[in-house]
Parts: sequence; structure tokens; C-alpha cells
Amino acid sequence: MSLENAPDEVKLAVDLIMLLEEHNVAPDTVLKALEIIKQDYERKTQQLASS
Repeated sequence: MSLENAPDEVKLAVDLIMLLEEHNVAPDTVLKALEIIKQDYERKTQQLASS
């Protein structure tokens, strides 16, 4: 599958991986940050669903 035909979430994931790798962010730091981001976006999703 070519990236240009990939779903938006795959494109975003690839972009984020490249950015984090280019900046040599430690894997444990990435995982901790992703958990914070996940919680934030889950909260935003719930707020949108209830409005």
C-alpha cells in the first residue's frame, strides 16, 4: 500500500514517527506523551459527543 493512498491516521502516524525519530526522542518519553495525548483527545471526543 502506498502512503498517498493510506488512511489519514496512518499518514499522521508516519509523520509523527519521523518527527520523533529525527529529534531522537526516547521511546519511553514518546509512550508517556502519547498516553497524555490519548487522554486529552478522548476527553475532547466525549465533549463533542455530549454537545
